[in-house]
Amino acid sequence: MNDTQLFGTIPLSKKLLSAIAEMGFEEPSPIQNQTIPLVLEGNDVIGQAQTGTGKTAAFGIPAIEKIAESRQIQVLVLTPTRELAIQVSEELAKIGKFKRIKTLPIYGGQPIDRQIKALRMGVHVVIGTPGRLLDHIRRKTIKLDAVKTLILDEADEMLDMGFVEDIETIMQEVPVEGRQTLLFSATMPGPIATLARKYMNNPKTISINREQLTVPLIDQIYYETREKLEALCRVLDVETTGKSIIFCRTKRGVDDLVVSLQGRGYMADGLHGDLSQAQRDRVMKKFRDGKLELLIATDVAARGIDIDDITHVFNYDIPQDNEAYVHRIGRTGRAGKKGVAITFINPREYRQLKLIEKLTKSRIIRKQLPSAADILDRQREIIKNRLVQTIEQGKFEVYQDIIVDLAADYDPIEIAAAALKLAQEGFKEKFTVEEEKPDFANTGAEAGMVRLFINAGRAQKIRPEDIVRTIAEGADISGSTIGVINIYEKFTFVEVPMDVAERVIAVLHKSSIKGYKINVEPAKSR
Repeated sequence: MNDTQLFGTIPLSKKLLSAIAEMGFEEPSPIQNQTIPLVLEGNDVIGQAQTGTGKTAAFGIPAIEKIAESRQIQVLVLTPTRELAIQVSEELAKIGKFKRIKTLPIYGGQPIDRQIKALRMGVHVVIGTPGRLLDHIRRKTIKLDAVKTLILDEADEMLDMGFVEDIETIMQEVPVEGRQTLLFSATMPGPIATLARKYMNNPKTISINREQLTVPLIDQIYYETREKLEALCRVLDVETTGKSIIFCRTKRGVDDLVVSLQGRGYMADGLHGDLSQAQRDRVMKKFRDGKLELLIATDVAARGIDIDDITHVFNYDIPQDNEAYVHRIGRTGRAGKKGVAITFINPREYRQLKLIEKLTKSRIIRKQLPSAADILDRQREIIKNRLVQTIEQGKFEVYQDIIVDLAADYDPIEIAAAALKLAQEGFKEKFTVEEEKPDFANTGAEAGMVRLFINAGRAQKIRPEDIVRTIAEGADISGSTIGVINIYEKFTFVEVPMDVAERVIAVLHKSSIKGYKINVEPAKSR
């Protein structure tokens, strides 16, 4: 810890700071600001906080900061579900990237032999569900004697699932000497409070209340695409926008998008933490004066922007949590005016969007991206106005000679139309780039459809209506668009429209049907 830098006001090692910056965090969220210093000081902590407040990083950053080089299990995280175990493991691996921290999720439903092999190779952090952890403890395939930090995540949910006795058994396997215990729970029911009193040493308590969404005048829309830059440009060219803010997750993301949009002729500039105050003031003055249509910013840089006439907020990168989403879209729809919030996601980000929608209790409407024809329709009026202005300005004599030469062989109206088309094709090129999609051509489905393989069938009592409901609800598509379903003893084939196939795979892979975990993938050709 000799070579440290600041995360907000919190001193952290450069390796962790590099990982945090790469993840897009510019400064700590409220729970991180309160929790990280207490954990670094060695305190036990009780955090009353819900999903979507940044609590994983709140306990993950200090826990990983304190890990020594020895490849033993030094941090143990208990979670109620396999999905949360995987999610927490992925985030902790990102935080520990430059320290080369090995994380391992342990849960039921995965072959235990694979987990045993990974444990033998050595890991620093184990994130597990109580049932499977107990299984390893009984088999003596996991050693917890070097654990220094024990974390209970979503403790109230583990209580609801009947895991309290299992948790106590596991806690008794972790040495008391030198152990630091962190407990996070949305609510604090009696049994959890009892657990804290019994196993924690003079814990510090932190309570974070989640902000509620109070922006009824904002239309919330999302577009799903694998080419966000092309999608953003299409939307910008059909939307009637005034001042707009585009949010990116990282400072580099802001810089890259500024270059891309300026290169395409948009009045755009960026705002992030690396700018000097003079640079920031200059950008903001241009934005206020209307000399800048698009302000591209990180979450932190956009704080303190108090402008009432922002018509659109674009989430170019989906925010990390629901609080960031609320802060972002609250920039529009002010002073009684209606605002529009537009979010771009790729298929893998669909789950995060649905979580934000659920936690903010709002409806984010899916829309189809504008086509080239839509853009041309919108631009006709712009073209007419530009032509009128050009004629009134004059000074086009140099081009008249060309028209005079052509008029000997062609109709003047055709020449003018061809000139317009020539100009327009230059604009249109950037909209006709086809989005690169996975190859769904050889799955054996009828034209326009993709045939998917699901590893569950009659043996799991799967019925056609179960398949339809799971796909329709999970991927947010109409059940009537789902095609032929063939259910066999241990697997199922189902056809879905090609334009949503990637999303169906992304959101349903490792989901459940009737309590059975499924894998979904494109079928092989018949």
